[in-house]
Amino acid sequence: MAINDWPARERPRERLIAFGESALSDAELLAIYLRVGIRGKSAVDLARDLLSRHDGSLGRLASSPLAELARTPGIGMAKAAQLKASFELSRRALTEAMNERDNLASPEKVRDWLRLSMAYLPQECFVALWLDAQHRLILSETLFTGTLTQASVYPREVVKTALQRNAAAVILAHNHPSGIAEPSSSDQTLTSSLRQALAMVDVKLLDHFIVAGTAKPLSFVERGLL
Repeated sequence: MAINDWPARERPRERLIAFGESALSDAELLAIYLRVGIRGKSAVDLARDLLSRHDGSLGRLASSPLAELARTPGIGMAKAAQLKASFELSRRALTEAMNERDNLASPEKVRDWLRLSMAYLPQECFVALWLDAQHRLILSETLFTGTLTQASVYPREVVKTALQRNAAAVILAHNHPSGIAEPSSSDQTLTSSLRQALAMVDVKLLDHFIVAGTAKPLSFVERGLL
């Protein structure tokens, strides 16, 4: 049955207007975005299929490659591109929100951004959030990819980039594709080396986060490791 044939109180768009977007499920919100379904499936059914293909996770859906999304029956390249654009807008909105906070007063905003950006990357990535003297965001960038060890993440290159960005402080983050956020001994050794190297050029390492799936990113500061 098409959504237009549903009772008005059950249609996602009408429910959003009546009760607000927070009252809708992930599938209902996606259905509003998709607008129409395919033969035999409503937009809500199609949205549920799309989520099911990504283990019910919006994070996995957001990180899915464009081509993979486009192969989903009923999606195609046009809708896939629209979805990727919407997720990128969400990421940029979080970045903007961080930038507007003089001292990154809300660590949860940083965590939200990291989860959205890094939770389901297929390989390890090492990211720096460069900050000015007021701890406002200058730039976020990926510095290294691949297996991250002290041998593959060069403190000298991190320091060089910090000077190029004219940064006064930095928040570092990397992901664990395994889904386990616990820091390894290599993670701890690397963080210590980076803190010492950055201190030599008066750049303060504020925190180092490990991102693993949808779990709350682990903070080295909160763990007493920094």
